[in-house]
Amino acid sequence: MPGKIAYVMSRFPHLPETFILREMSELERQGWTVALYPLVVQAQAVAHAEAAHWLPEVRHVPFASGAVLAGNGRAIRQRPATYLRLWGQTIAGNVSDPNMLLRACALFPKAVQVAAQMQAEGINHIHAHYATHPAFFAWLIHQLTGISYSLTVHAHDIFVRTAMLEAKLRSASFIVAISDYNVAHLSRVVGPWVREKTAVIHCGITPELYQPRSAPASPGQPLEIINIGSLQPYKGQAFLVQACARLKQAGIPFRCRIIGGGEEQANLLSLIEQLGLQKQVQLLGPLPQEEVAALLPTATCYVQPSVIMPSGKMEGIPVSLMEALACALPVVATNLSGVPELVQDGQTGVLVPPADVEALALALQGVYEAPEAAFATAVAGRELVLKAFHLQHNVTELTALFKRYAGKESPALQPLPVSA
Repeated sequence: MPGKIAYVMSRFPHLPETFILREMSELERQGWTVALYPLVVQAQAVAHAEAAHWLPEVRHVPFASGAVLAGNGRAIRQRPATYLRLWGQTIAGNVSDPNMLLRACALFPKAVQVAAQMQAEGINHIHAHYATHPAFFAWLIHQLTGISYSLTVHAHDIFVRTAMLEAKLRSASFIVAISDYNVAHLSRVVGPWVREKTAVIHCGITPELYQPRSAPASPGQPLEIINIGSLQPYKGQAFLVQACARLKQAGIPFRCRIIGGGEEQANLLSLIEQLGLQKQVQLLGPLPQEEVAALLPTATCYVQPSVIMPSGKMEGIPVSLMEALACALPVVATNLSGVPELVQDGQTGVLVPPADVEALALALQGVYEAPEAAFATAVAGRELVLKAFHLQHNVTELTALFKRYAGKESPALQPLPVSA
């Protein structure tokens, strides 16, 4: 029987993380009760309509309060050796990364209070998205209560911020990786043992919510390029803008719309002006998923120009690629991380090397000059999305793991005292 799952994520609501929102909604549809324990509850100017449904399920525990202080006082009196041991593990495990250490120390008192609250609420299992702070939070609560936990690993959380990674993975009941690439990476980083407890479950979408194109673009029709993603350096929109300048020089008619907000907005606006592309390239800002779904079919090509940062930060498999292929849009993407598991070069799209403006421009020119061939790859891409990236099917795989592991490590420890 479905049980009560606590979901831990860094922030909620958070516009870029549609995959977590959709996963929770599908879990609920399949009969599970989901309690939200975001590390940070935030207000956003633009939010998905679906998020409103989940706001009443948010358990908001501040980082510091009288209740948190009292709860930690009771915990240390009840189990001083455990409390001090976990502080020691937290400091030792994160000392190599000052950012992770600072945040782990800030999260520790809050996690102690949440641990007692989860026990009182009857949580059967915890699932954390990202192996960084959310997984640390779940790990700590597990150590305090025995409540089982699992985690989904995505991208930067295993490529860049790796403090305590092995400890968090070893203590988890199971691990979900969003790509085969991630499993191979973890096997190299922490050891081959990780393969046995890791399941590859792609993030998914509901393809029925996206209107597929029924025919290729007409020969000579202006290229309607679209890109979706937060405006951050690793998303590579600057390379897309430069590729657009090459298209303009080649005399190819086009319009490029970039959906998203973030730190790179000012730089991108400056680059667009510098290259004289104000009439061709538009920054539309962040948009809710309903508006994105309506805009996608108006395009004739989707581009994912992501790059690998010097720190190692890069994409996993962007959900926007799944959405574009669900609309039978030809896609051009950079060859990195798990992207080739969805965009198979020459079959479901075109892959180019990261940060290669010339290759990106040539790929776009190819979509313009051979619309029928490009559309054939898009149709094949939609079939792959239906087969391997369908939200309902993938969440069903996840719930099978929940049924197998949830409650199997039922709290054998004395319940922690709950502070009012």
